[in-house]
Amino acid sequence: MLQRIARFASHCTHALFQSIWSGRVVWIALIAFALSGCVKYDVGITFDSPTQGTIAQHVQLDERFTRVNSGAAQAWLANIEQRARQVRGKARRVSSKEVLVTIPFSTGQELEKRFNTFFDAKAKVKTSRKVELPPIESHLTVQQGNFLLLERRKLIYDVDLRSLGVASPQGEVLVDSSPLLDLQFELTTPWGAKNVVRPGSVASRRVGKQLVWMLQPGQKNHLEAAFWMPSPLGIGTVIIIAIVAIGTYIKNQQPPSAGEPSVEPSTANSL
Repeated sequence: MLQRIARFASHCTHALFQSIWSGRVVWIALIAFALSGCVKYDVGITFDSPTQGTIAQHVQLDERFTRVNSGAAQAWLANIEQRARQVRGKARRVSSKEVLVTIPFSTGQELEKRFNTFFDAKAKVKTSRKVELPPIESHLTVQQGNFLLLERRKLIYDVDLRSLGVASPQGEVLVDSSPLLDLQFELTTPWGAKNVVRPGSVASRRVGKQLVWMLQPGQKNHLEAAFWMPSPLGIGTVIIIAIVAIGTYIKNQQPPSAGEPSVEPSTANSL
C-alpha cells in the first residue's frame, strides 16, 4: 500500500525536482520547507493478547496536497478502503482527506497473510479510477517459538522505498521525499518489544510498550523486533495437569467407605 504514496508525493515535489535539475539550490530548500508534511502515513500492529490483535493504518493528506489533485487523492483513499474489505478489515473515512483502517487477526500466521495481502503492490483492486504508481516491494514475516508457558515472537518487516526518491542517471539518490512524507511504523505488545539491530536497519524509539520506526523514503528499510507473550496452549496444559494431580491426591487421601468389606489377614488352618 505504501506504493500509493509515490504518485501523490510527486505532485508535491514537482516544483522541487524542477529546481534540482535547473540548479536553483536556494529554491529547493524553500519549496521543501513550504510543502513539508504533504502525506502523513502511519501503520501499526497491536498485539492485545496471544490470540487477538489488529493492524491499523492512518492516512492523512495535507489540504495543500488535496488541492493539487483532488481526484487522484480520492481515488487513492477509495483504493485503501477496498483493500481493507478484501482482507476482512474496516475502513472509516474521517474526512475527504483522511481515512482510518483496522484489520483484525488472531494468530501470527493470519497477521502475516493479511498484512502482506493488504500491502501487496501487485494485487488487483476494482476502483472507479486507476492510480498509476511506481513499484514498491514490502514483506512482513512473523516467527514464533514455544517455551512451555511463554511464546517468543519475532517480527521482521522489509520495505523498499527507493522509488520515492529522485536518482541521477548514474543511479545515485539526489533527493528523497523525506520532507514531504511522514511515514511511521508502530508495534505495540503487552510486555513491550525489543528492537533487533541489524546492519542497515532503521532506528527506533520507545514510547511505553510501543516501538516506533520512522521509515525513510528513497531507501531500503529493514525493521526487526522480538517480544514475549504468555502461551495459551502451555498454560492450558499446566492447568489440566494440575487439576488431574489434585484430583488424584484427594482421592487417595479419602478413607474407605462403610459399605466396603475390610480386608482381614487370613489365619492358617490348624491340623
